Amino acid sequence: MTPPLKRVIMRAPGDSLRQAKAEDWHYGPGFDGNRAIEQFGIFAGLVSASGTEIIWIEDSGDGLADAMFTHDPSLVTDKGAVILRMGKPGRMAEPDLHEAAYKAAGIPILGRIEAPGSVEGGDCVWADATTLAVGRGVRTNQAGIEQLGEILAPLGVSVLGFDLPLGNGADACLHLMSVVSPLAEKLALVYAPMLPVAFWQLLKDRGYTLVEAPDDEFAASNGLNLNVLALAPGEVIMVDGFPKTRVLMEQAGCKVTSFNADALCIPCEGGPTCLTRPVWRE
Repeated sequence: MTPPLKRVIMRAPGDSLRQAKAEDWHYGPGFDGNRAIEQFGIFAGLVSASGTEIIWIEDSGDGLADAMFTHDPSLVTDKGAVILRMGKPGRMAEPDLHEAAYKAAGIPILGRIEAPGSVEGGDCVWADATTLAVGRGVRTNQAGIEQLGEILAPLGVSVLGFDLPLGNGADACLHLMSVVSPLAEKLALVYAPMLPVAFWQLLKDRGYTLVEAPDDEFAASNGLNLNVLALAPGEVIMVDGFPKTRVLMEQAGCKVTSFNADALCIPCEGGPTCLTRPVWRE
């Protein structure tokens, strides 16, 4: 999840976000559709400037405000993509957008999660090339984890489920990636108090160094201080305004770029990782 990012799926928010009602999407204080669109443009510029090719999914005014969080509706392996099934009711139409994008790009589709299963990409963390950790919680269920295991087994990938806490409730977004972000090979930023114990043990057993994010910035950001995108090993993008978290990553050897996302990421509960679906890493 940290080699140089070469190709990514993104969706630039437009009318679907501009016209979104905060109460319908569980968006918090500070949400401003127009400012959020501006801030997304700055973020997309950072991704593009890194040399990453962006495959765009168009916002056709379909009302899918959360579709800008392209990390969640699909998962990509070395052999092709898996179309997932969303755990948030308002996002059920998004996987079809991803399926169309993969077909247009000539990327094979390995399978699809079907009801009653649900898996969201934010719950999926590659511990190594053959081990996929999946958070079992409000958005991803056991049936989905089992289906994903069956799809990936022919690739030699083991899928391991880990129970997540309820966090701030069923309507809030707590993914496995809400409490861990890979920064480089065997290096990850974590929020230890909410990390599943068995997953923490797996990372330690695999030789990971864990950078522990501070409690106050995790609370102030709704966990978005932890949501950082690796453009390359040790080269990451984070949301602005959380200096202690930034210093900790820099002390661990990372080069950190930040952008203002007070109208986009913080109220909408999705950070730089959520806004991207990596398709190809070098």
